[in-house]
Amino acid sequence: MKSDLPKVLHPIGGRSLVGHAIRAARTTQARYVEVVVRHQRDRVVEHCRELDADLLFADQDETKGTGRAVECGLAALPDGLDGTILVTSGDVPLLSGQTLLDLTAKHQADGAAVTLVSARVPNPFGYGRVIRGADGSVEAIVEHKDATAEQHAIDEINAGIYAFDAAVLRESLAKVTTQNAQGEKYLTDVIRIARASGRLVQAHVVDDLWQTEGVNDRVQLANLGRVLNQRVCEQHMRDGVTIVDPTTTWIDVDVSIGRDTTILPGTHLLGATSIGSGARIGPDVTLIDTEVHDDATVLRSHAELSVIGVGATVGPYSHLRVGTVLGPKGKIGGFVETKNADIGPGAKLPHLSYVGDATIGEGANIGAGVIFANYDGVNKHHTNVGRYAFVGSDSVLIAPLTVGDGTYVGAGSALTQDVEPGQIAVARGRQRNIDGWVARSRPGTKAAEAAEAAEPHTESPAEPTPEPTAEEGTSAP
Repeated sequence: MKSDLPKVLHPIGGRSLVGHAIRAARTTQARYVEVVVRHQRDRVVEHCRELDADLLFADQDETKGTGRAVECGLAALPDGLDGTILVTSGDVPLLSGQTLLDLTAKHQADGAAVTLVSARVPNPFGYGRVIRGADGSVEAIVEHKDATAEQHAIDEINAGIYAFDAAVLRESLAKVTTQNAQGEKYLTDVIRIARASGRLVQAHVVDDLWQTEGVNDRVQLANLGRVLNQRVCEQHMRDGVTIVDPTTTWIDVDVSIGRDTTILPGTHLLGATSIGSGARIGPDVTLIDTEVHDDATVLRSHAELSVIGVGATVGPYSHLRVGTVLGPKGKIGGFVETKNADIGPGAKLPHLSYVGDATIGEGANIGAGVIFANYDGVNKHHTNVGRYAFVGSDSVLIAPLTVGDGTYVGAGSALTQDVEPGQIAVARGRQRNIDGWVARSRPGTKAAEAAEAAEPHTESPAEPTPEPTAEEGTSAP
């Protein structure tokens, strides 16, 4: 991968490669699910434990190979364990739990010692080849670098996914050596040993080749991510969701979407996002771990760890940061940023505002360009705006502050004191219009010419109106 990040921790579809493998394994309801680790062991274990606290872990030693990995895994399991042991890879993310269940069912129905997952591919280069006997059972797996020219022509490949009888696996691994081109302990040698002792080895052929594809570089990661996303989109569409353009829509595997919702082009639904029914999302929307309720609309906006209520509208070009809760029928309009804001039912923030660390009551109206000044340079403070309050455009609410129910705030106000219910607050300098100022202070300008043309022609006063002083609170622009 040419990365500081361990390969199995690279994500597709909102989940790490090993996370996909763990999810598939858990589908089988096995008694134990174990991860064998080696490269960047502590980092991988920490990640896996965050996903599943009940996992078991085994450390592979310096002996290389899949056979040694499984041998180390067996040593970490209870002594005398019997039944079926499934072995999968941490870098095959499209493998489904259903395929593992089907593999187990075939393995047990056939009474086989080993059953492997295989596939027929047009270009088997690099894969181990499945060598079958006259009766159709599997005689051996030959790794690509150890295969003859005749064996290279075989198109049935080993997917590296197995079902083993526990006793056979334990017994056979003890006989596996590292005498091969790679100097590794191959798990595939168990098949040869099991056959030599007269035991049955079978293959479970899968038609879905993508379930057998592993990731070894970022090109393969992107290809598998594209296929996974296509499958996720198709499943949502079959479940009653309209996705206008699946090729530009990216939906993580843990996202849920209700029926009759429409997803427009350029939409990214990520993490644990959930969307109700009848919603309209997009175009050009990114939702991360966000909850959108029925019949809501989100247009060209970005939201993270937020809640958008029933019938609410968001956008365009708004940013809902962590902790935003927009109530039913509420509105966050164009170019609005919110953070840690609880916005009540029917409340509106229509235009060009910043609302941080705030509670806004039902039906309140926040005018264009209103700023909730929540930060004093050291600490964040909260602002409360009451039910059906009206905050005029271009006002600044300097927290901590409470604007009561049914209040009005005059446009352009900068509030530093609480407003009681039913009051109107006006916090701005009084406007003064000074006659003749342009003619006296800006003579010869186009503004002066325009003003003179617009004014009625009257005689000049006997004495000029004095200029206001700084003490009177007015200064020249």
